[in-house]
Amino acid sequence: MKQKQKIAVYSGDIPSTTFIERLIRGLSQRDLQIMLFGFLKTSNPSYNNSVTLVAYKNTRFQKVLHLLKYTMLLVLFRFKDKRKLDSILKTSNQNTLREKVKYYPVLWHKPDVFHLQWAKGISDWIWVKEFGIKLILSLRGAHINYSPIADETLAETYTSLFPHVDGFHAVSKAIAKEAVRYGAPEDRIKVVYSGLDVNPSEDSNSTSNKIFNIVSIGRSHWVKGYSYAIDMCKILKEANVNFKYTIIGGDDSVELSYQINDLGLEAHVELLGQMPFKTVKSFIERSDLLLLSSVKEGVANVVLEAMALKTLVLATDSGGMAEVITPYENGYLSTIRDPESLASKVLEIIDLKQDKRNSILENAYEYIQDHHRQDTMINGMCALYDNTKIVS
Repeated sequence: MKQKQKIAVYSGDIPSTTFIERLIRGLSQRDLQIMLFGFLKTSNPSYNNSVTLVAYKNTRFQKVLHLLKYTMLLVLFRFKDKRKLDSILKTSNQNTLREKVKYYPVLWHKPDVFHLQWAKGISDWIWVKEFGIKLILSLRGAHINYSPIADETLAETYTSLFPHVDGFHAVSKAIAKEAVRYGAPEDRIKVVYSGLDVNPSEDSNSTSNKIFNIVSIGRSHWVKGYSYAIDMCKILKEANVNFKYTIIGGDDSVELSYQINDLGLEAHVELLGQMPFKTVKSFIERSDLLLLSSVKEGVANVVLEAMALKTLVLATDSGGMAEVITPYENGYLSTIRDPESLASKVLEIIDLKQDKRNSILENAYEYIQDHHRQDTMINGMCALYDNTKIVS
């Protein structure tokens, strides 16, 4: 009987981000053995029998036990491999207990494919190629869009190591182009868009709000462009628009709080903390508009989710967003760092006739069904794993 292909989906912590968890659960429905390495953020993450957890709680005691177990297994049964890895780690100045507790379990289980989710970790995991493990790297967000611009050492690391990676998963065409700048061979990159298993509630967007509710979702980081969105709110206030703008994930930002106070927007703008997806979904469905004000993006999952939930979307033309949104057909695009443009688009949206609004919402929903279904994403990933060749 043919053994199932072993795919390690590595992000370092278990469970991980929404996208990565959707990937894991989707792959676990196929004829594959999925392996998760790293530390447990929760005691009992829920996966099916196709998912093997090789993990430890993030405590010193648990790490020591984990390391001892895999050190003994390698010494007793795979000593040559252990000695080879130790030599690699010593040469690269990674020969510490901290690294070994991560690396030894991977060496012992030796997956067929090691799918690294974060580009910044490439120097930690390039060694897997020395043991015939196929290395796949995901290209997404900050790790490609701006981190290597701000960090010259990171850019040099990418330029040195990307040519040796066997295959790349890009979340958009735009981010694939960015990776090519750092030496990623174009013919090894496959664009696989995020897949969703999100559906609108039966009563979503069924009420008519007297106040125009706008929501943004994401951490309080300059790349999200919230300062421009708040400046937009000042323009809307001066135009006597009856609106409420909520930023979920922005409550820890002193800068945003000061800006809101300085512009006299306390009655219009609210900063909330991180929330579970079920609550976020409810916020999106109750809102008239999902706003993405980012200055850099791959393809924002929250935009895809809003489209799937039949909530209107206004996004900046950042990264791969123009690959998703066709203006006036399935959403709206604004220029980057431009509060006036954002405000102008919001005013257009407020004045939309109901039949035009319904048409845009339906087009957005159909676009998601055609391009961002869960099975479409998993098919793309499986094709990437199968078709990627190991490079020397």
